[in-house]
Amino acid sequence: MAAGADQDPKQLYGFGPFRVDPEKELLLREGETVPLTPKTFQVLLVLMRHSKEVVTKDDLMKMVWPDTFVEEANLSRNIFLLRKALGETPQDHQYIVTVPGRGYRFAEDVQLLAEQDLNIVAASHSKVQVQVEASRPWGWIAVSVLVLLAIGTGALRLFFHRSPTSTPLTERDTLVLADFSNSTGDPIFDGTLRQGLAVQLEQSPFLSLIPDERIQQTLQLMGQPADARVTPKLAKEICERTDSAAVLEGSIAGLGSEYVLGFRATNCRTGDLISEEQVEVHRKEDVLHALDQVATKFRSRVGESLASVGQHDTPLAEATTSSLEALQAYSEASKVLRMQGEIAAVPFFKRAVATDPKFAMAYAMLGIMHSTIGDSSLAEKYAVKAYELQARVNDREKFFITAYYDGRVTGNMERAQQTCETWATTYPRDDGPPSFLGGFIDPTLGEYEQGVAAAERIIELTPDHQIGYIDRAFNLIALGRLEEAKETLRTASERGIEVPFSLITQHDIAFLKADKSEVDRLVARARGNSDAEIRMSDHQAAALAFSGRLQQARILSQHAIDAAQQTGYQERAGFFATRVALREAFYGNVQAAVEWARKARELGKGREVEYGAAFALALSGASSQAEALGKDLEKHFPEDTAVRFSYLPALRARLALNHHHPSIAIGTLQSASHYELGSPRSAVNAFFGAMYPVYVRGEAYLAEHRGVEAAAEFQKILDHRGIVVSDPIGVLAQLQIGRAYVESGEKAKAKSAYKDFFTVWQDADPDIPILQQAHAEYAKL
Repeated sequence: MAAGADQDPKQLYGFGPFRVDPEKELLLREGETVPLTPKTFQVLLVLMRHSKEVVTKDDLMKMVWPDTFVEEANLSRNIFLLRKALGETPQDHQYIVTVPGRGYRFAEDVQLLAEQDLNIVAASHSKVQVQVEASRPWGWIAVSVLVLLAIGTGALRLFFHRSPTSTPLTERDTLVLADFSNSTGDPIFDGTLRQGLAVQLEQSPFLSLIPDERIQQTLQLMGQPADARVTPKLAKEICERTDSAAVLEGSIAGLGSEYVLGFRATNCRTGDLISEEQVEVHRKEDVLHALDQVATKFRSRVGESLASVGQHDTPLAEATTSSLEALQAYSEASKVLRMQGEIAAVPFFKRAVATDPKFAMAYAMLGIMHSTIGDSSLAEKYAVKAYELQARVNDREKFFITAYYDGRVTGNMERAQQTCETWATTYPRDDGPPSFLGGFIDPTLGEYEQGVAAAERIIELTPDHQIGYIDRAFNLIALGRLEEAKETLRTASERGIEVPFSLITQHDIAFLKADKSEVDRLVARARGNSDAEIRMSDHQAAALAFSGRLQQARILSQHAIDAAQQTGYQERAGFFATRVALREAFYGNVQAAVEWARKARELGKGREVEYGAAFALALSGASSQAEALGKDLEKHFPEDTAVRFSYLPALRARLALNHHHPSIAIGTLQSASHYELGSPRSAVNAFFGAMYPVYVRGEAYLAEHRGVEAAAEFQKILDHRGIVVSDPIGVLAQLQIGRAYVESGEKAKAKSAYKDFFTVWQDADPDIPILQQAHAEYAKL
C-alpha cells in the first residue's frame, strides 16, 4: 500500500499489534504507548506510507529532514531506535528490511483503520489530549499532570528521555573509557573496540582519557581485581574517584548479518547525557570505520575546535591497523603488559605484527619492550621498522615513533629533545614527551634538573604509572638527593606501584648510603621474581666489586649472565659481561679483561656492548682491537650523541695515553666537556660509562704531572657519586686523587686519600693488581 502525499490527520494506521496516530505522533502496542522521538516517528510514517516499497536512504532523509543536511549515520541511528521500539531482534527483521546498497522496505501490511477504531483509541487517550491542551501555558501544574499521566500510561521512560546536553568539556577534564558491551557472541570485539576508540580519542589534543594504569590502581582501591571488567557502573565510580568529567560507554550488537555500534557519554556526577550515537554497520570489516565516525562526532560535540578535529583525524585503519585480529592482539598485549610486564607482553605484540606486518605502533611497542628488557639490538630493529611505517599512524603516534627512533636508533638526543618539545606543545596532556625526556634524553645530556621536572610532569598526568616515579628517582640520585629519591619510591610503593626496576633503584640508593641492612632486605625481596632476581644479581656483583671483592662478584655476575641467557635475552647477558670486563680492566686483570670483552661481544651486538668492550680492551693495552671497534662505532652511528660526545672521545683519549700522548688525549676530550656530567645510554641501559671522559682526562693530567688539574677531575667524580653509582671509577677516583696530590706535593692530603681508598677496600681480595700497586705507592709516602 502507498498512501502517497495524503497527510489527512484523521487517518489512523494499523499493522500487527500496533496502532499509529499521525496527528498526536503516537505509537501504541495493544493500547500501551511505545515511546519514540519525533524524527524516529517520522521515519516510521514514511516507511508505512510506502509499505512493501523500497525507500532509498536519500529519499528517506529528504522526507524526514527536508530542510537540513544530515549524515547517513543519523538515519541509521533512527532506524535502530525504531527497530528496537517495534521489538525486532537482530535475527528477525519482521517489519523493517534493509535492502543492501539501496535503502529500507516496510515488510508488514498496513491498514487504514475505521472511524470507530479511531474513536476508541482517541477515547482511551482523551485525558492526554485534555491535559496537553491545558498545558500550553507551561505552568508547573501542567508539568505535574504530565508526569502523573506518563506514569499512568506506562510512559515514564519516554517522559524522562534525555537529549544530549550542550555543555562542552574543557581542556582540564579527563574521561573514563569503560569496556565495550559485546552482545554479538563474537569474541573478536572483546577489548578490540575499546582499544580502537581509545586510539582515536587520544589523537585529540583536547581530550584526555584516564590511563589504564590508573584505572587498574583505582579498581584495586575499590576492592576489585586489577583486571576486572570496567562496566559502566564501575566506570562511574572510577570517574568520581579520579575527579573525571564523564564516562564513555560503547556497545556492539548484532542486527541480522549487520551490526549496530552504540556510544554514550554521560556526566558521571549529574548523570546528564553529553553525547549519544548509534551507527549501523553492514559488514564486520566496516566496524573500525564506524568507530572513526563516533570519535569524530564526539570530539566536535564536546567543544574541540573544528580546526583541531580536522587536523588530527587520521582514520583508525591508517593510524593502527585495518585488521580486527591484529588490533585484538595489540589490545591483549597492552593488558598483559600492565598486569605481567614486558617479557609476558612480547608474544602478543609479535602476534599483532604477524597478523598485520604494517602495524607501526605494534613494532614501536616491541622496540620499547626489548629496550626495557635489555635487548638493544632487537629494540633498534623494531624501532627502525616502526619508523619506516610511520605514514600509517596518527599525529600523536608519529611523535612517539620519531622521538623513539632518534633516541634508540640514530641516538641523536638533541633532535629527540626537539621532537618531544613540539610533541608536548601539540599534546600538552600526553605523558609521552616527559617520559622520553626524563627517562633517557635529559640524563644523556646531563640535564638532571630538567629530568626531575619531566618526571614530576608524568606523575601529575598519570599518578599511578610507574615510569614517573622511576625517572624522578633516577634523576634525583644523579643529583645526589638520595632522601628525595627514596621518598619518591616510597610514595610509589604506597600507591601499589612496584616493579623489578624500582627494587634495583632502591638498591642503588641503599648502596650509596652504605645501608647494608637495607641492601640485604631488598636482595631478599627480589627473590622469587625472576626478572628482579637477575637484575639484582648483577647489581650485587657491581657492589661487591666496588669494594674489591672480585671473587664473589664474578660468581654473582656469572649467575646473572646464565639466568639472562636462559630467558633468551642475550643482549642483557652481554651488558652483564661487559661490566665484568670493565672492572677487571680497571683493576689491572688484563688477561681476564680481554677474555670477558670477547665474551661480551659474543653475547651482545649493540653499540653499548661494543663500546664497553672497546674501552676494556683499551684499558688492557689491546689498542688495535679497541681502535677497530671505535671505527665501527663512528661508521654506524655518526649522529649518536653519546657516541660523538662520550664514547669516542673517552676511547680515543685512552688510546692516546696507551701511546704516551697525554696532550693529544686532553685535546681529544674537549668535545666531551659539554656533556661530561651526562649519563650516556650505556649508563642508562647497562650502568657503565658515565663520566669516563672525566676519568680519562684526570689520567691524562696525571701523565703530564699536572696534579692540581688531575685532582679537580677526580674530585668531580667523587662529588657526583650518584651519577657513577657502583661503576669502578667511583672508588678508583679516590685512589687517583691521592696520586694527584702526590704530583702536586701535598703529602698529607695524599696519605688521607690513600687511607680512604684502603678503608673502602679493607675486605678486598689481596691479589688485585691495582691494590698491590696502591700499597706500594703508599709505602713510599
